[in-house]
Amino acid sequence: MTQPVMMFAAGFGTRMGALSAKQPKPLIHVAGRALIDHALDLARAVDAAPIVANAHYRAEMLAAHLAPLAVQVTHETPDILDTGGGLRAALPLLGPGPVITMNTDAIWSGPNPLSLLLRYWNPEVMDALLICVPLDQAIGRKGTGDFTRMDDGRIQRGGDLVYGGVQILKTDGLAEIDAPVFSLNRLWDQMQAQGRLFAHVYPGRWCDVGTPEGIPLAEDLLRGGEHV
Repeated sequence: MTQPVMMFAAGFGTRMGALSAKQPKPLIHVAGRALIDHALDLARAVDAAPIVANAHYRAEMLAAHLAPLAVQVTHETPDILDTGGGLRAALPLLGPGPVITMNTDAIWSGPNPLSLLLRYWNPEVMDALLICVPLDQAIGRKGTGDFTRMDDGRIQRGGDLVYGGVQILKTDGLAEIDAPVFSLNRLWDQMQAQGRLFAHVYPGRWCDVGTPEGIPLAEDLLRGGEHV
């Protein structure tokens, strides 16, 4: 059975400054390739299908880039829907089962995080499984982490683990949220309250490419640099 993947690509990329003034952030190049193409490599390596991306800012540019790559695009208009609203709007393309979601502004060095999700996913006890990165392996991350992982794999808010931007989750709860625009944090909060929000700790390194300063760090990581 193939695994559907949702790629979040609708944001404005304001932290990128001039680099995103005339193009969406997922098309900014790292090591000679668009950020979203690095993410697509991970999805294709696990034979994901369908692959869906949302688009809002400069949507026509993103759609033109993805058209020959067998990626379906959902256009969020007139308003951007945030991660939760965007995922819910894409469900007719993704289907009713669990979905892998991916941010498209990170570079990974180590095992394919999607392979780890599929290996450790246990729908009997989990509603979501997040890949989280220890702070000392999260290159370009400033500030504190997002979560703490308990011995049984469940997670709580606050701690020294950074959410790496990929997860597998059940989407049933999206229908219960009475808002057109909302973050997946709302769904996570429900799952955590029910003891069904889990994480796997990534063994490699990860680089945030949310600002221009992240680009050389990510390129050094891809070259195997040790000083990042």
